[in-house]
Amino acid sequence: MANQKGKRYLRYFGYGIGAVGLDLSYGLFYSFLSNYLTDVLMMPALFLLILTPLARIWDGINDPMMGTIVDNTRTRFGKFRPWIMTGACLNAVVLTLLFTNPGLELGSVSLYVYVAVMYVLWGMTNTMVDIPYWSMVPSFTNDPKERNMVATIARAFSGFGQILVVVLTVSMVKLLGDGTETSPQGFSRWAMIAGCILIFVVFITFISTKEDHDVRKAEKFSFKKAYNTIKSNDQLLIFMLFAILSNTGWYMTSGLGMYYFKVVVGDSGKLGTFGVFTGVGQALGLLLIPILTKFMPRRRVIQIALCIAAFGYAGMFLFGHGGSFIVFAVFAIIGSIGIGCMFVSQTIMLADIVDYGEYKNGIRSESITFSMKGFLQKMAYTLQTIIMFTGLGLSGYDGSLATANSDFSKNTITAMMLIVPAILIIASLIIFTKKYKLDQSKMEEVNRVLEERHKAEEAAE
Repeated sequence: MANQKGKRYLRYFGYGIGAVGLDLSYGLFYSFLSNYLTDVLMMPALFLLILTPLARIWDGINDPMMGTIVDNTRTRFGKFRPWIMTGACLNAVVLTLLFTNPGLELGSVSLYVYVAVMYVLWGMTNTMVDIPYWSMVPSFTNDPKERNMVATIARAFSGFGQILVVVLTVSMVKLLGDGTETSPQGFSRWAMIAGCILIFVVFITFISTKEDHDVRKAEKFSFKKAYNTIKSNDQLLIFMLFAILSNTGWYMTSGLGMYYFKVVVGDSGKLGTFGVFTGVGQALGLLLIPILTKFMPRRRVIQIALCIAAFGYAGMFLFGHGGSFIVFAVFAIIGSIGIGCMFVSQTIMLADIVDYGEYKNGIRSESITFSMKGFLQKMAYTLQTIIMFTGLGLSGYDGSLATANSDFSKNTITAMMLIVPAILIIASLIIFTKKYKLDQSKMEEVNRVLEERHKAEEAAE
């Protein structure tokens, strides 16, 4: 029994380590690409305001399509791992190319076209690895405690990947380039290293993780069926709105971090320190989840997590620029504890929503449902981009001026990084409390009905 338990935990850790690489790529894209485009390639905010929504239109088609392709994949390695490995290799290549200018003149049409193509390709290759990776969670077990463990382990490794990106990027760009934080060569070489790490850790996941091959065959893909799968699952729709709002809040902070510490604080090196504090906070949040769920329902844990996150943002705003950085850091840790709990809970919520969809509609579509995770992250990034670059554009931000930007620009960056996220998180808390109904008693009913249904199907066969 102990040996089996040890093998199971080893399998979970083998699965989780792949998230380090996913979040290295993900973190570079979502936290530093905007700064790379505005301050290195000198592209105007209007470019991303146009490009990002257009890319999301394609994602709306591509993501559920990829989810159904995964659902219908049958190989001797299972249906998830081949796509995870293939997607990781392709995403690593595109990530390097996205942060590399192949000698095109700044401001030229060819450079804009190149960036646009690589931007869309990054989203496609990220979808190829991200959807099958997170779709594996329900296949491990239907036991809520085990799912908590799997999701927590994966999220812990994911958080470590985020910490690496925030803590190391500025120093690595300087070290690998010309010594400045806007070195083109530094960004290119750091992206290549991150891509290599992505391939390596995903290979570990590939060889150490065994899939559950006893899966039910999914229906063939059609946009109508994918649309109906999403539309007919009322809790998935509620989750989508909840996730877009809460994720956008955190993405505003991570996306504006470089601008805030470089322009407002005047010390970009503090971004790495800030990354350490937020990483510690998210790690504590991961540890807090299994402790709190022993004493209270998961629903209450999520509500508490969102309140903690909003409280942390309020403290960071009050003790931000001009106040004590130590106090600011303490509130950053507090807010990140809530963020860490929230992200783990989202993965578990999606696993429950998969079961609920089968319970309600009779069709189990892990990958279509989990495709929403990646798509919603991209939608949250789109909303972040619209808010962020509208604010930067209206405030007159100039990437070549750094701390010489106007007070209006600095105040706008501060508000977008610390006030807007708190508002979005509070809005997500209200939606979750009023509309999300998959609490403990409901999921017990869902699991009981599904177990009876599966037994009946097996008996009929």
